[in-house]
Amino acid sequence: MLSSTKELLETARRNAYAIGAFNVYNLEGVKAVIAAAEVSRSPAMLQLHPTALKYGKLPLIKLCLEAAKASKVSIAVHLDHSTSTSDITLALQAGIRSIMADGSPMSYEQNLEFTRDMTTLSHTYGATVEAEIGRISGTEDGLTITEKEAKMTDPKQALEFVHRTQVDSIAVTIGNVHGEYKSPPQLDFARLEKIRQLIDIPLVLHGASGLPAAMIGRSIQLGVCKFNVNTEVRQAYMQALKDEICGDRSKDLLEIAAESIAAMQEVIAEKLELFGSAGKAHLHENPYAAMLSASEQNGMKVSS
Repeated sequence: MLSSTKELLETARRNAYAIGAFNVYNLEGVKAVIAAAEVSRSPAMLQLHPTALKYGKLPLIKLCLEAAKASKVSIAVHLDHSTSTSDITLALQAGIRSIMADGSPMSYEQNLEFTRDMTTLSHTYGATVEAEIGRISGTEDGLTITEKEAKMTDPKQALEFVHRTQVDSIAVTIGNVHGEYKSPPQLDFARLEKIRQLIDIPLVLHGASGLPAAMIGRSIQLGVCKFNVNTEVRQAYMQALKDEICGDRSKDLLEIAAESIAAMQEVIAEKLELFGSAGKAHLHENPYAAMLSASEQNGMKVSS
C-alpha cells in the first residue's frame, strides 16, 4: 500500500527501529524492494535519485507509485537529493508525496532559503520534506564530494535551520559517507546525541551501505529512523548481471532479470532485518498496535 513517509518515520521512531530507503532505477530494482519488504513483512521506501528521475522521467515515477499501491505492506515513494525546483515540482505533480530538498551543496543561507521555499511548495501538496545540514563526503551516482568539502552537522545550526524552514525530517552528517567506506567508519555519536536533544523531528542517515550493525543500532537508539541504502544494492545488481551474462550457460533475458532481482532482494532483506523493521508491517496497518508496542517497550500501559 502506498504510504506516508511521515507515518512510516514517526511509527518507526516510537517503536525504536528504522525505515530502509532504497534507490531504484528500473523495474528490477522496484520489484526487489517490494519483494524483500513483503517477504520480511516490513515497511520500506522506494527512492528516486535525480539521475534516475532524469533517466526514467514520468514513467519511472508512475511505476514506483503503482508498485507501492499494489504492495501488501506499507511503501513510500521518495524523491532523493533534489536540488532542482523543476524536478521537485514534477514529482509533486506526478503524485510523489515525499521530497528531499537538498540544499547542502549551497551556502548555509542559500540552503535555508531553498529548503524553506521547497517546503512551502511541498506542503501545499501534503508532501513530507527532508533536508540536509552538513555535507556528506563520497560519491553517489556520479556526484562526488571530497573529504575536504565534507562538513559535520552543527547541532545549534541544525536547530535554527529546522525552526526557520519547517522541514519534516533532517539528514545529518556525523562521519557517514556516500558510496563505499575507504576505511573503517567512525561516526560522531556525541554529535548525534546533541542533535537529538535539540531537534524533535525524525533524523535520517545517508550512506548506510557498509555501516556495521553496532553503529546502526546506536544510531537508532539516538533517534535515526531512516537509513538510505544505494551502493550495496547497486553492486549486487551489477555483479548478478555480470555473472549471468558471462556465465557458462546461455540464459534468456527474463531469466537474467530474475537473477538480478533475487540478488538485490537478498541485500535489501538483510538491511530490513538490520534496521529492525522486519516483522513490523502490522504497526503501520494498525496505529493502536504501534502505540501499544512503543508503550510496552517503555514499560508503560496504554489506557483504553
